[in-house]
Amino acid sequence: MHNDSGHGPEEVPVGPPDGAAAAERAAGGGTADVAAEASGTDAAGVFANAPGDADTRFFGQPRALAHVFGVEMWERFSFYGMQGILLIYMYYSVAEGGLGMDEAIATGIVGAYGGTVYLSTIVGAWLADRVLGSERVLFYSAWVIMAGHIALALLPGFWGLGVGLVLIAFGSGGLKANATAVVGTLYRADDPRRDAGFSLFYLGINLGAFFGPILTGLLQTTMGFQWGFGLAAVGMAIGLVQYAIGRKGLPDAARIVPNPLPRNRYPMWIAITLGAVVALAALVLLGVVTPSNLDLVVILITVVAAVSYFVVILGSNRITSIERSRVFGFIPLFIVSVGFWSLYQQQFTVLTIYSDKQLDRSIFGWEMPVSWVQSINPIFIIVLSGVFAALWTKLGNRAPSTPMKFGLAAIVMGSAFLLFLPWAGGAPNSTPLLAIVGILFVFTVAELLLSPVGLSVTTKLAPTAFHAQMVALFFLSVALGTTIAGWAAEFYTPEDQVPYFSILGGIAIVIGLAMIASVKPVLALMKGVR
Repeated sequence: MHNDSGHGPEEVPVGPPDGAAAAERAAGGGTADVAAEASGTDAAGVFANAPGDADTRFFGQPRALAHVFGVEMWERFSFYGMQGILLIYMYYSVAEGGLGMDEAIATGIVGAYGGTVYLSTIVGAWLADRVLGSERVLFYSAWVIMAGHIALALLPGFWGLGVGLVLIAFGSGGLKANATAVVGTLYRADDPRRDAGFSLFYLGINLGAFFGPILTGLLQTTMGFQWGFGLAAVGMAIGLVQYAIGRKGLPDAARIVPNPLPRNRYPMWIAITLGAVVALAALVLLGVVTPSNLDLVVILITVVAAVSYFVVILGSNRITSIERSRVFGFIPLFIVSVGFWSLYQQQFTVLTIYSDKQLDRSIFGWEMPVSWVQSINPIFIIVLSGVFAALWTKLGNRAPSTPMKFGLAAIVMGSAFLLFLPWAGGAPNSTPLLAIVGILFVFTVAELLLSPVGLSVTTKLAPTAFHAQMVALFFLSVALGTTIAGWAAEFYTPEDQVPYFSILGGIAIVIGLAMIASVKPVLALMKGVR
């Protein structure tokens, strides 16, 4: 959601972060949104001529916040509403209204789709920084998202799935990369309302993430999948209409293009884009890229992008020796982040299958829709984000260092997987709902130990000339972890769950322990950043 989510391969100087602490204090967001949404608080302060303190018409905040709050809330409503029923739509039989796809292929596609969302934040940020400005990218991205949901609802079969997911992935990346940046333009860097404004903005994110799966799930179970996808489209349309009406009231700073791309370079970038599209289409038509290996393709692309970013940054003569050391200190944090998201994002793959087949979803004789499980995490985020913010504030310098928090996050996440073991291999519909609620509580604790903290420390470790690229690297860790979550889920079977949960949980715990054992050398590389 911010034009600091990343540029292209070019080195673009970006000012020092103003709001890294604000990002951590205001942390909150459904699933991985903490990472994506928080980034804009850092560079938003460059807009010194934001609206003054006089406008307090939206709960003490500028009236314009209501418009960005609304479009983001409805976008999260549509995003998580659709995702709540996506996997089961893919593997349910045609007779049940689904596509009858193999479960392993379906989970891989969901992982690849999720990874592409975070990969495309870099594209959305680049377009904002070089071509259109954050506000315009946000607006156009909302249209793309709505078109994607309409495609899922109206186009038949696999064509609707393919067109819909591509449009939603790229549209969500563009909106995610810029909405927070637009919020940042509403405040001066020293506006005391700024943290509260972002907290209110995050509330909208979680409200959408909570209600989306509930309402789309209800329609899916009573009227069919297309009605659920259609409701997601309607939700996005509502957000788009209210934003279109109010966007004129946003400050000019929201439309600034910080580093305009020279006109004479437009043809080159258009040619590169068309070439990439043609190449991808050719690979699909030739059978090189198929639904069964799509997740591995996205993993490869993400790894190449991440390695390229590290090589460009570490090899640059525009960073100091201290900055280079800090980038090396970021590498173990990046690795732990990938491992964390590889487990955490299985909420949308393995946990969906588990909820469909093994969870007892009956409530007083009524069976709860599968997608409702996706609404549990936003509740915990809303409740616990304030608790964690208060805890870190109270502890101050006595709080655990960032590497320690990362290590604890991996251990807690691994422990959450081990909590499945008492019910692993049980009969269908045998796991009590309360057990999943408890496990998702542990998921959320792990998330709040790593996600907002990760974005904050990334901005602190970033070299001055590569602030954007470092934030892009954090997004790439989320993209890589999310795609791996889909790939790993291909090995999950309801009949043989013990090895799956034991091995993945154990690996995460080992990664966490290794991180904790390495705290001192990592802190030494971080050169004063905790």
